[in-house]
Amino acid sequence: MKRTIIFLLLLALAMVAIFLAIVLGELGPWYFAWLLGTATIVLCAAAGGAMLDVQDEHAPQSVADDAR
Repeated sequence: MKRTIIFLLLLALAMVAIFLAIVLGELGPWYFAWLLGTATIVLCAAAGGAMLDVQDEHAPQSVADDAR
């Protein structure tokens, strides 16, 4: 039963993708690149923010180690 539900969900996803490809026509690759690029920029910004937080957490420790 679980496989049937997964199959039906993937089938519905494929139908939506085919419908969008028909409706968008030549603009499909442009929208795909736009979505992919936007997601990449957001993930890079989030990773940069996480790295900055980690550096800020370790900064007082490194200053204390340098003072010794």
